[in-house]
Amino acid sequence: MNRRVAITGLGVVSPVGIGKEKYWRALEAGVNGVSKITAFDATDFNVKIAGEVRDFDPSLYMAKKDAKRTDRVIQFSTAAATMAMEDSKLDPASVDPWRFGVYMGSGTGGLHTSSEGFGDLRDKGPRHVGPFAIPMMISNMVSAYVAIKYGCKGPNMCLVTACASSINSIGEAGYAIQRGDADVMLAGGAEACVMGLTVAGFSSMKALCSTHNDDPEHASRPFDKDRCGFVVAEGAGVVVLEELEHAKARGAHIYGILSGYGATCDAYHITAPDPEGVGAARAMEIAMRQSGWDGVDLVNAHGTSTHLNEIMESKAINTLLGDKAKDTLVTSTKSLFGHTLGAAGGIAVCASLQAFEEGIVHKTRNYETPDPECNVNVVAETKYDANVKRILVNNFGFGGHNGVLALSKYEG
Repeated sequence: MNRRVAITGLGVVSPVGIGKEKYWRALEAGVNGVSKITAFDATDFNVKIAGEVRDFDPSLYMAKKDAKRTDRVIQFSTAAATMAMEDSKLDPASVDPWRFGVYMGSGTGGLHTSSEGFGDLRDKGPRHVGPFAIPMMISNMVSAYVAIKYGCKGPNMCLVTACASSINSIGEAGYAIQRGDADVMLAGGAEACVMGLTVAGFSSMKALCSTHNDDPEHASRPFDKDRCGFVVAEGAGVVVLEELEHAKARGAHIYGILSGYGATCDAYHITAPDPEGVGAARAMEIAMRQSGWDGVDLVNAHGTSTHLNEIMESKAINTLLGDKAKDTLVTSTKSLFGHTLGAAGGIAVCASLQAFEEGIVHKTRNYETPDPECNVNVVAETKYDANVKRILVNNFGFGGHNGVLALSKYEG
């Protein structure tokens, strides 16, 4: 079955901008989205910085009563899906509801609700745990709520593969269209994880940058020799996927083609990546092989700003591309505002499509001192008019999950 998959709508909630246009302008300018934590009192925490989404109003995307009955992560996924649908100009009533699906991922789900619910149970007793506690905290509501809003009765899943959740969601949604199970899919991920439990947990693991509390602007620095850990962040990234002929028939604007998807597992360690990057390289190779590519123009790297990840990912890129690696552009969207965990893939896909749409490859912020162990061609300054037609988007998650999407420029 030769059904090609087009991307026709983008929705973004990020620490540097809400909505595609604000987000893209921030990427182009290299705006910093990391700042002192305001979501909770971080006085006693070793880490006091994060990538927070500011000035977010859920009532713009759902009824006010529903906003009171949903966790922040559901609000983010709904907002991004709403913007993606509006951007696509797709009338949901024009789609057979049984062929309209939603695959949305989240690494942590409704953590705010879980934490607050446990506090109510501990401090006030069982009668004070609210009736909406369960539907607010379970991860699948990031996809279920969107399906209810748009009447999507087709395939619906919430994929939980840590930081690879969005990539896996988009890739599997593409498969659903390719095999004929759906004509339209909303896919991506959301995370609302800037809270005490998350920051404390990652900090105890020594995974976060704890040396830039007074200099948050320079904390996230993927591939730089002086990187010191990732910056936790929140947000959502959602795309509309359509079977290509379906999109063309309605005159849709096509941002790009989802031409390949690779998914593997390191089967190595619960948190550390395989140091040789074998699983990551295999996932990239699968995505390229499905696309029929012999090379790639840009890799939007996982690039978390951690010591182990960038060494592993650099090895994977070089293993995959050989001599071509030195000419392949590499950037990391996480350099601007930190790591949005399960939302990272969707947010990075939206950034990558800017290269097709506007001829812009955003820079990797704070890449100042090259690391000899990371011998890849990192984009240190925003590039304009780049002839980019083939992009790999990498995301790797705790547990060894590797997800890679191949995006092709649509040229009719």
